[in-house]
Amino acid sequence: MSTTAGLVIPCKAAIAWEAGKPLVIEQVEVAPPQAMEVRMKVKYTSLCHTDLYFWEAKGQTPLFPRIFGHEAAGVVESVGEGVSDVQVGDHVLPVFTGECGDCRHCKSEASNMCDLLRINTDRGVMLSDGKSRFSFSGTPINHFLGTSTFSEYTVVHSGCLAKINPLAPLDKVCILSCGISTGLGAILNVAKPKKGSTVAVFGLGAVGLAAAEGARIAGASRIIGVGLNPKRYEEAKKFGVTEFVNPKDHDRPVQEVIAEMTNGGVDRSIECTGNINFMISAFECVHDGWGVAVLVGVPDKDAVFMTKPINVLNERTLKGTFFGNYKPRTDLPSVVDMYMNKKLEVEKFITHRVPFSDINKAFEYMLKGEGLRCIISMEE
Repeated sequence: MSTTAGLVIPCKAAIAWEAGKPLVIEQVEVAPPQAMEVRMKVKYTSLCHTDLYFWEAKGQTPLFPRIFGHEAAGVVESVGEGVSDVQVGDHVLPVFTGECGDCRHCKSEASNMCDLLRINTDRGVMLSDGKSRFSFSGTPINHFLGTSTFSEYTVVHSGCLAKINPLAPLDKVCILSCGISTGLGAILNVAKPKKGSTVAVFGLGAVGLAAAEGARIAGASRIIGVGLNPKRYEEAKKFGVTEFVNPKDHDRPVQEVIAEMTNGGVDRSIECTGNINFMISAFECVHDGWGVAVLVGVPDKDAVFMTKPINVLNERTLKGTFFGNYKPRTDLPSVVDMYMNKKLEVEKFITHRVPFSDINKAFEYMLKGEGLRCIISMEE
């Protein structure tokens, strides 16, 4: 038993009091976990673009004050009633979506979109009782994505925790709980390119480069990076990208440029920006007869995808994916094992490190478009 089990834990958390304003590190109180919940000590967390998006209040429903953060790794401190799959001391990755194990999606091999624990950006409370586990001077503070990892301790539904190899370095594998796994899984689980395939990756941020890394692991012969920022190109070569196309350098649609480069189109394409024009280009640049395009980026809610029906009739396939089709509890441990077995290279995604006291620097790096992932050490 943990010595703090059942007790309220006072700790530091970075609170976003209002949209776009620097986070403030405050002393908060974290309540014990209720039924099917786990309280964990966060060791390392990183900033993902989704945190930035909702901090800027570009999300559907701005909700403040709030504790952001969802890409992290830590250790179980205590568990609530009914929790049997993790115990005190286990090393875990919290995930923004979950796996209850009982719904139709969880019982289907084809889906990871759990009915109970699917991502909900509007909810700021826990499912079991509709209350927050965080408070500051008696005032409840909103959760974010059911994870809220910008706090030394957080409470998460047990279905949103992946138990991982205790030997895995938490300051590295923390980035596998969101963006990297999303891009990697889009290739390995959804696009499934054969060895020697040609692959186009639209967007060269962390998710896009994780897709490129997946294509490298799968043995793609050519990986074409499509991006508007040439400063990203040199770094992208580390992830297996062999050549680059900047749509701004051409006076015709980029799908036509790629089709010409590849004798009719690529075998697989992955779209990682959410830009609707890139989405259409990603579909139209795959080869007829066998080409598969996978959409990963999240578009504007009013965006409309338009293509000629003949593009589909000519045996091109369009797919979507959510979190790379990984079931969090079932599949994430194996992604960590890929890293431990030296099949997946994680270090090259980590471009900055800051102590928790400097968390706002991580936001500055991302706003300037500098680097890929910034690791925030909660114990510094």
